[in-house]
Amino acid sequence: MIAETNLSAKSQQLIDLEDKHGAHNYHPLPVVLERGQGVHVWDVDGKQYYDFLSAYSAVNQGHSHPKITQTLIEQSQKLALTSRAFHNNILGEYEKFLTGLFGYDKVLPMNTGAEGVETAVKLARKWGYEKKGVAENTAKVIVCEGNFHGRTISIVSASTDPDARKNFGPYTPGYVTIPYNNTEALAEALKDPSVVGFLVEPIQGEAGVYVPEAGYLKTASAMCKAANVLFIADEIQTGIARTGKMLACDHEGVKPDMLILGKALSGGMYPVSAVLANDAVMMCIKPGQHGSTYGGNPLGCKIAMTALNVVLDEKLAENSEKLGELLRAELRAIQSDRISIVRGKGLLNAIVIKEKDGITAWEVCLKLAENGLLAKPTHGDIIRFAPPLVITREQILECAAIIKKTLESFH
Repeated sequence: MIAETNLSAKSQQLIDLEDKHGAHNYHPLPVVLERGQGVHVWDVDGKQYYDFLSAYSAVNQGHSHPKITQTLIEQSQKLALTSRAFHNNILGEYEKFLTGLFGYDKVLPMNTGAEGVETAVKLARKWGYEKKGVAENTAKVIVCEGNFHGRTISIVSASTDPDARKNFGPYTPGYVTIPYNNTEALAEALKDPSVVGFLVEPIQGEAGVYVPEAGYLKTASAMCKAANVLFIADEIQTGIARTGKMLACDHEGVKPDMLILGKALSGGMYPVSAVLANDAVMMCIKPGQHGSTYGGNPLGCKIAMTALNVVLDEKLAENSEKLGELLRAELRAIQSDRISIVRGKGLLNAIVIKEKDGITAWEVCLKLAENGLLAKPTHGDIIRFAPPLVITREQILECAAIIKKTLESFH
């Protein structure tokens, strides 16, 4: 086992401070960060690391991107928040920009990813009752095993993860759970006339970067359309160029009935999320029926526009696709009996670690950190590799060498 106690007094003091005064709802790697720039972060002792998590794909544009930072400074000095009791001069511009970019009639702005998912579920139910004619209080939304859509009570009610669910009941009704990447199960679930939506991640991120079979999304979308059910894509983690296209659904030419965005929508600078849909769905919500004090605030809207323009101007989707292929090729070339699987799309990737001699994915991540690369295990044996999309070819090769060196050190 690798010791977690090789910390400076400064780092240990700050970790102890969190441990004493903060809720214990996370188990972070024992690294205390204080600065970030591009693909790198530095700890309180000045050690530099490659960031291979990107705040769960929120920092696609890189840490402290100068254009996004400048927008934050300039807009915060003018106007940050009005609430939606009044209009502001940025919201309409942002809504036009976002709907134009993704091809929808309307956007409903929120702040966090979980809020985006809650909004989509509420919209699907409202549409089901008012447009599809589902009987009151019977609407169902299909979800997949292994999903991760957030942490609210309603969302964990749709989860199959014991850690997410246990002792948080009673659970919100109205969810039907089917296996992921299984169109036969979807076809069976769609026979229920009270189903109003199918909520799905194009790639299951938190579950361990599970990429479905080619054609799964296209077939599922067509099946939903035939059944008069809304196809709802949770692209909070997979969207904004992470998988090599602006949206993961773009790989199969799928246009969701509802699109949920978050994380990198603001380049990690500020909480911004959004639900996009056409008028037939979005106009089911009337004044007073949904909202958020911070949703659509001028600071978040301005930051999001800059963050998206950075993705477009710097061709980050193209970079993600090209360098993702390189990273997977390099990982597959590593001769290690500790890697059982390499998978991913674009720069959303994962390796599955075979536990051996008491060495788990956690120990591998501790050693990676020691060697200057930060990644985090998920579900015990899986390590995600998702660097900022501004990473270069030379940096990918350097990081692959770090990963190889780390794995070989356990032999």
